[in-house]
Amino acid sequence: MKQLFATTARGFEELLKTELSQLGAQECRVAQGGVHYQADDATLYRTLLWSRLSSRILLPLVQTKIFSDLDLYSTVVSQKWQDIFDSRCTFFVDFNGTNQEIRHTQYGAMRVKDGIVDWFERNSFARPTVDKNQPDVRIHAYLNRDDFILSLDLSGEALHLRGYRSGAGKAPLRETLAAAIVLRSGWQKGTPLVDPMCGSGTLLIEAAQMEADIAPNLYRRQWGFDYWKGHNAQAWAQEKALAVEKANKVHSLSCHFFGADLDHQVIAKAKKNAELAGVGELISWQQSDVAALKNPAVSAGLSETGTVICNPPYGERLGTTPALIALYSVFGQKLKKEFAHWQASIFSSEPALLDCIRMRSHRQFKAKNGPLDCVQKNYQISALRQENADDTSPLTFEKNSQVAPDFANRLQKNRKKIEKWAKKEGLEAYRIYDADLPEYNLAVDVYGEQIVIQEYAPPKNVDANKARQRLLDAISATLAVMEIETNHLILKTRQKQKGSNQYEKLAHKGEYFYVNEYGAKLWVNLTDYLDTGLFLDHRKTRKMLGEMAKNKDFLNLFAYTGAGTVHAILGGAKSTTTVDMSHTYLNWAEQNLALNDVQTGRKHRIIQADCLQWLEKCEQKFDLIFIDPPTFSNSKRMEDSWDVQRDHGKVFAHLARILRPNGTIIFSNNKRGFKMDFDALANLGLEAVEISKKTLPLDFERNPKIHNCWQVTWRSDTH
Repeated sequence: MKQLFATTARGFEELLKTELSQLGAQECRVAQGGVHYQADDATLYRTLLWSRLSSRILLPLVQTKIFSDLDLYSTVVSQKWQDIFDSRCTFFVDFNGTNQEIRHTQYGAMRVKDGIVDWFERNSFARPTVDKNQPDVRIHAYLNRDDFILSLDLSGEALHLRGYRSGAGKAPLRETLAAAIVLRSGWQKGTPLVDPMCGSGTLLIEAAQMEADIAPNLYRRQWGFDYWKGHNAQAWAQEKALAVEKANKVHSLSCHFFGADLDHQVIAKAKKNAELAGVGELISWQQSDVAALKNPAVSAGLSETGTVICNPPYGERLGTTPALIALYSVFGQKLKKEFAHWQASIFSSEPALLDCIRMRSHRQFKAKNGPLDCVQKNYQISALRQENADDTSPLTFEKNSQVAPDFANRLQKNRKKIEKWAKKEGLEAYRIYDADLPEYNLAVDVYGEQIVIQEYAPPKNVDANKARQRLLDAISATLAVMEIETNHLILKTRQKQKGSNQYEKLAHKGEYFYVNEYGAKLWVNLTDYLDTGLFLDHRKTRKMLGEMAKNKDFLNLFAYTGAGTVHAILGGAKSTTTVDMSHTYLNWAEQNLALNDVQTGRKHRIIQADCLQWLEKCEQKFDLIFIDPPTFSNSKRMEDSWDVQRDHGKVFAHLARILRPNGTIIFSNNKRGFKMDFDALANLGLEAVEISKKTLPLDFERNPKIHNCWQVTWRSDTH
């Protein structure tokens, strides 16, 4: 009897113990990350062939205490390696773990390698060669504090590499994980199994092999024991022959495995994988969307209830969240409608997304998929209480949904009020929710037929999972209240921006469309940048500029995308000068002018420059100046850092120099608690009147501190 150790993913140890016992292993004992067991040669080869959950099966050579690299080297060099493999074989050392003396796995692996090579050379054998890619022999070394185990890896490549996968979709499941998911799903052999988002088909293939009694590693061509001197070729041949004989019964089984996926290329790969795994004739494949999901078992004339199993997409990128919420929500609706009285088992790294299915699980399991913490939830599906009348509209959400009812009610109330006002004002871009409820700390903006949700980054003391769940609920409620499809909703997270971050791209979709604002047409882009190209809270300020600009020479500093310039031109400005540091936004400004049939040139100039440096050198005079500087900036493109509170007095000294008699400056910024330097203005002969309240639109009335705005003119006794 040999002492062996089968490794597995953490959390699967008990499952593996049961599996090994059923395969004839003796004295099975669970340890962290695997199971110790005893086996004769026949059972050893049986576990290698048939274990669906083992990652590797190791034959320990020595177990001892290691306190230094000298101890490590001495232990290795004292082994009789010629009794294990021939010096003509290539080998490789996998080293895991560290202690106080051996702090790097690469160093540990090197010392083990040195010990092996030196033993051969000291005993007058040829020096064996190290091969990292396809070694004949793998040596596994494990160090935990001072405990050291040196083993021969009998598997070779990891056992999840079954040998049948020809191709995979994005983020494929490891076969060992897929087998565990199937075993935990509650599916019973002989009953239908449906995977409506099957990807490369791993879940179905593993299940079909279980039913067909096909050894999962039957098709592997190379093993770690091939060059082991203790290899019992006769015992291996007998076990392999028995496995081949069992696999031949696949032809007598019926087809009750069903896979579907939206990507036809992935379906083709899944079909090829199933054929290579020997279960191609057991699985029916179909290209289809979850939105159009029908129960394929019913269509195939099967009367038995079965199991729906799947690993739906889940993403860490927030940009995918609305679509994922829709996917899970619609999936839940389809499960209730098409699979009444069946069971379902769903595996995901997003528990909050699983909540969108709107079913209560009766059992759940935790697992790891690579670095991701995942959960598998099992459900007993009851019949849908109300049948959906229209199967062709799957991505709609019930208006009376109980998801985030307080948020939904407030959004609905705001929508009725603000939509009516916006229509009357001729506005297509406006805000309908702005952190009205503390627990839903986000903003909801309308841009034509599109919705933008901006999540304000939660404080560090707020539980991240709770914040995530509230965001998901708010998105679901917004889709329901606004009655839109998910591809019309964009999600962003707002954080405090420093320096040039506001200019950095988030995406490269290039999806621009224009909205109307008091007769002006303005381009917006909802995906590529943090901001959309239009500051909605300055809408009344821009309207006021248009009303003031008739026959005036107008200057727009820190002009962003030039929306203020467009309003000034439409208001009859004699000339305009638009200055900003960003080439991207100035090009946007030029497109905004062109959209309103205005060509740039001597009359309407667009200038790329550091606004502060340009202002110092400017000699031209202006009747109307609009300046909306950032609160703070230390951009590399600026000569000095900028702080609006600290530096606005200096700027007004230059503005006063270029402002004509009877001219006006509209000065705005977003700094909370900003205090105007009245003394500095008085010394310049200027006076300021705060017009913040006057410039606050109806849709921002709940947030009066979103900006402050000042009208600055010459004192009456100055001119």
